Amino acid sequence: MSEYVIEMRHITKIFPGIVANDDITLQLKKGEIHALLGENGAGKSTLMSVLFGMYQPEQGEILKNGEVVQIHDPNDANRLGIGMVHQHFKLVEIFSVLDNIILGVEDTKGGVLQKVKAREKVLRLSEQYGLKIDPDATIEDISVGMQQRVEILKMLYRDNEILIFDEPTAVLTPQEIDELMLIMRNFAAEGKSILFITHKLAEIMAVADRCTVLRKGKYMGTVEIANTTKEELSRMMVGRDVSFAVEKAEAAPGAVILDVQNVTVPSRIHKNNAVKNVSFQVRAGEIVCLAGIEGNGQTEFAYALTGLEKASHGKFSLCGMDITKSPIRQRSKLGMSHIPEDRHKHGLVLDYTLEENLVLQRYWQPDFQKNGFIRFGEVRKYAEGLIEDYDIRSGQGAVTTVRSMSGGNQQKAIVAREIDKDPKLLVAIQPTRGLDVGAIENIHKQLVAQRDAGKAILLISLELDEVMNVSDRILVMYEGEIVADLDPKAVTVQELGLYMAGAKRKEVRT
Repeated sequence: MSEYVIEMRHITKIFPGIVANDDITLQLKKGEIHALLGENGAGKSTLMSVLFGMYQPEQGEILKNGEVVQIHDPNDANRLGIGMVHQHFKLVEIFSVLDNIILGVEDTKGGVLQKVKAREKVLRLSEQYGLKIDPDATIEDISVGMQQRVEILKMLYRDNEILIFDEPTAVLTPQEIDELMLIMRNFAAEGKSILFITHKLAEIMAVADRCTVLRKGKYMGTVEIANTTKEELSRMMVGRDVSFAVEKAEAAPGAVILDVQNVTVPSRIHKNNAVKNVSFQVRAGEIVCLAGIEGNGQTEFAYALTGLEKASHGKFSLCGMDITKSPIRQRSKLGMSHIPEDRHKHGLVLDYTLEENLVLQRYWQPDFQKNGFIRFGEVRKYAEGLIEDYDIRSGQGAVTTVRSMSGGNQQKAIVAREIDKDPKLLVAIQPTRGLDVGAIENIHKQLVAQRDAGKAILLISLELDEVMNVSDRILVMYEGEIVADLDPKAVTVQELGLYMAGAKRKEVRT
């Protein structure tokens, strides 16, 4: 019998304008956690989509336990015991958790759904693997971390033995990441085989047995994790040394740019307020981070600040102007830029081209229109400049449909558009979510450069390293309230964690 449960031999996959996978061979052993590492757009998700039957390769073959298999679609993959948790979850938001898990493999009798047995199996699996869920909850009402549990249970319900995780930690809190790492180790100990796409080197070092590295669609090598370092992996991935430290001078805060006074925001999912009487200021030339465990009001606060939702009480002022009831375009014109938490829902029009998305908030300006007609030549020139400056990779350049781009390159497009607007206030929510180490290094440099140019930056992040290294001040939000105003140079990660968990609080200056 073959040493490998899955072999992908000499896989080539081509899209218009780009060779996404160029003669790649990947070998997965039974019971191992095998990481797949590469820059944004390196071809990782494409390769896994080939294995899961979503794409057909131009060349190459797939073997399971030494025998060639044909995988024409995800149903074939499931029959072969291959399951996949996608980077952007494949869930029906208005369906219940239980309905999403059994969707496509429903047990019926006389045309009637047999949900009692299904519920029993789902609850048994959730208990066995520590994936606690409410089977009757609606997907749109549960957290992102809980949605991921649903995706994992979908695989387990189908008795999959080969589990593909595509960027599984990109949307999770640090606590949920630790929990997922434990679940993955338990899967491997049971003999399940895991392919794990990530950009986070610390996670690879913590949980993987081996790692295969791709760069620009090509195979760079496979290494044993016990015999390598983060620095070596990053060099294989981006082809150069990467700095993991954020270099910045001391902040020199100036005038108040954002003034938040006694803001309260109602919750979308329960009767209590999500944000409770919050007040603080952000000044020109400083990066203030709003930190907290997911679900403590940061998202609702950001929605109210950027105009996506209404505050029920309080006031937002931008450069002395009351913007509490201003429409989103007005806030943008007054100098607010917004890198949103959900790039698909609030950051991009997925079926527009890259160049159209890059001018979404500026197409009416004289640079891009004349007498009501868009100057497409100027739009193209502007877009190509941003693509070059921010290393946005896409198969057909400025005319690429954004939906076809990798998640990391979609994120780069949003960051480029929002920073290039030359804002007075940049609201950056999870700005490095889904980005590789090289891109993270560049975005952090951009944030510091904006600060040094006198911009005010409100950073909302779940990444503790980012919170500690990029911020000049840290405001901790717990259960909708600001419970601490901290100096990152004078606080430890452990102490920050206590504030985030509500175990400590201190008086906050406003």
